[in-house]
Amino acid sequence: MLRKIVKIDQDKCNGCGECVPSCAEGAITIINGKAVLAADNLCDGLGACLGECPMNAITVEEREADEFDEAAVEQHLAALGQPAPPHQHTPPQQAAPARQQHAGGGCPGSRAMSFAPAQESTAPASGASIQSRLAQWPVQLTLVPTTAPYFQGADLLITADCVPFAYANYHEDFLKGKAVVVGCPKLDDNNFYQQKLTELFSKSDIKSITVLKMEVPCCGGIAVAARQALAASGKQIPYREVTIGIQGGIKG
Repeated sequence: MLRKIVKIDQDKCNGCGECVPSCAEGAITIINGKAVLAADNLCDGLGACLGECPMNAITVEEREADEFDEAAVEQHLAALGQPAPPHQHTPPQQAAPARQQHAGGGCPGSRAMSFAPAQESTAPASGASIQSRLAQWPVQLTLVPTTAPYFQGADLLITADCVPFAYANYHEDFLKGKAVVVGCPKLDDNNFYQQKLTELFSKSDIKSITVLKMEVPCCGGIAVAARQALAASGKQIPYREVTIGIQGGIKG
């Protein structure tokens, strides 16, 4: 049938994944470093993903495509371990503005969500489990949407990904009460980190920034990216860096 459907320009797409969590039907996935439609019948053609692409690689075109199939969407999301969209699909002319509120599907690790962290408590008794202080998902800097509501008015914790392994009390001493992004400047593109953080600082009302890095020299890149991003954003946000030793102590 002839209908409207999302088109992704592979030449423009840089594989950032910003579009993935914006699609409630899980129609977009990342393959070989590029965003692609998983299947035509999973895309409703409403274009909720358009505004999330920093490269302007996504448009809506009219072409021959399989009809949008809600049952197929439910099966697809179930296979990904994700819940079905919390409403029934409505035609484009009847679509309600609330549809833009969906956090999205796609890769299970990319679905943006907020949740209540563990309640404040006294120190756990001997043998009791330690409570997580994480209040959002995802946490990887590559995957987080820069416009996610959990960043608004938040104290932001930028964590080099080895830190939680080295510092035993990471959740209580640093993570509690903060939004967090995690990355490795040695294994990932630090220029991308800088661009992503610049966008995050610019779009969100961040109250403070804390950077946690390891004492090894290569880990300093994540702090460099954060400092450069803060300068590029033009904002004045309280900023501090903390260095963690490879044996777990705070070095500075």
